[in-house]
Amino acid sequence: MNDLRAEGDELDELVRDLGPAGWAAPTPATGWTIAHQVAHLASTDEIAWRAATDADGFVAEVQRALTEGSLQTQIDRSAAAGATRPDLLAHWRESRARLATALQGVPRGVKLPWFGPPMSATTMATARLMETWAHGQDIADALGVTRVPTVRLRHVAHLGVRTRDFAYAGRSLPPPAEPFRVELTGPDGELWAWGPEDAVQRVSGPALDFCLLVTQRRHRDDLALLAEGADADRWLGFAQAFAGPSGNGRSAGQFG
Repeated sequence: MNDLRAEGDELDELVRDLGPAGWAAPTPATGWTIAHQVAHLASTDEIAWRAATDADGFVAEVQRALTEGSLQTQIDRSAAAGATRPDLLAHWRESRARLATALQGVPRGVKLPWFGPPMSATTMATARLMETWAHGQDIADALGVTRVPTVRLRHVAHLGVRTRDFAYAGRSLPPPAEPFRVELTGPDGELWAWGPEDAVQRVSGPALDFCLLVTQRRHRDDLALLAEGADADRWLGFAQAFAGPSGNGRSAGQFG
């Protein structure tokens, strides 16, 4: 939970002194300003809090919402509504703090409902860190800021590896039977690895690049990732660490 809080605090530093023009600045997500991005984080933190504290209520709320439109439609509506709040920053701070406290109180072994498979409180915290980091990247891009990568990226990378089969299922494709080997170089030079050392299908490169790929914040052509094997190469074309619609990602060369 400390890493989740730290990720939120780092993004908070980027937006806390923004004026009206800053909050209204467009981000790489079509139609979304910086205010939309923060409003989305606050909204999904609230939804995750509901999942952690009232599983039945979470399921009922999701079912009700989906009768009013697609998941993407609901996401856009919620972000648009939240972006107009005069207390948006305070609201986000409260929602993320409340969520972190709730997740700490979930008993070990309990699975929380979500839009994808149910998950533990630890995995939920990892997913929220990933979303905070990913939407923080959109905000950094809007502000022209280059963030210094931290070892917290390991959480994002881990989720990107674990969601391999989910990404296949999202495209109605059967996942490969054999595990892949993923070797990434962390910001401090440490090697992070998943999967058997003798795997035929392999992915390697900088951890930052892999995280940008699985959160769809950069186009694969702009990243220094190497795939060995046809299945690994195919996976990098649609890898996705988040639940919900994949969207169109980013265009090659969009960020110079």
